[in-house]
Amino acid sequence: MIQLDNVQFGYAKNQLLFNGVTWHFEQGHFYGLLGRNGAGKTTLLKIMTGLLFPQNGEAKLEGMPSYKRTTKQLQNVYFLQEEIYVPHLKIKEFEDAYAPFYPDFSHEQFSEYLREFEMDNMLGFIDKFSHGQKKKVMIAFALATNVPLLIMDEPTNGLDIPSKSTFRKIMASYADEQKTVLISTHQVRDLHSLIDAVSIIDNGRMILNAPADVITDKLLFDIDNEKAQDGKVFYTEETPRGIYQVKENLNHVDSALDLELLFNAAVQNKKEFTELFQ
Repeated sequence: MIQLDNVQFGYAKNQLLFNGVTWHFEQGHFYGLLGRNGAGKTTLLKIMTGLLFPQNGEAKLEGMPSYKRTTKQLQNVYFLQEEIYVPHLKIKEFEDAYAPFYPDFSHEQFSEYLREFEMDNMLGFIDKFSHGQKKKVMIAFALATNVPLLIMDEPTNGLDIPSKSTFRKIMASYADEQKTVLISTHQVRDLHSLIDAVSIIDNGRMILNAPADVITDKLLFDIDNEKAQDGKVFYTEETPRGIYQVKENLNHVDSALDLELLFNAAVQNKKEFTELFQ
């Protein structure tokens, strides 16, 4: 599994993008990585998978430095980047060329995922497909690898509304106790029902990394007609339906996790959230 310890990194010599990021994963979770545009989510994923090297600290994959990118490491992780490259191959040619790199690749699952995305009858070259069609082929392939760690960077970008619905349906049945999924996204509504652990990065630091049940035990996501008078209120948002609030869950009341409200509350209360979820 992946482990980041006190990672520092910056593209500019005297300007750090990350300054001491520590992030440990637990197997079997569906992680959502949230952050502002430009917060470095994609960069962090590349460090995790050994495509970039930290300037200080450690990034480990399968217990070894990520930058080694050994055969074992690469067999156990699949990183689907937002900007995808596809070779001049047809779908079957792509499958035959790349599937052998993944010992648990399922040709049956690949065919089924393509069918669900309505891509099973596409006969042309993948690089000639539309962006959304390329994305669906690569998502289907990524899922069919059955790697223990699947990382996706903005997977729903470029998908139309029916395809996003199909993606959620497939992902809901994909994860299990042997697989860990990490999705970096700013389209939280697309993945709201899937994520069971949330990580938020802001200003070069990880300000929240916790399972969803821990978050909802400590925070109450509520809608009311007036602002709360008791307990700490971390965030409020007035809407025509009422006032959405994120506040201390003093009485441990059950509430549904709202990723958008959570993110806004976290970035406005970095110190409090770091202490609350330490």
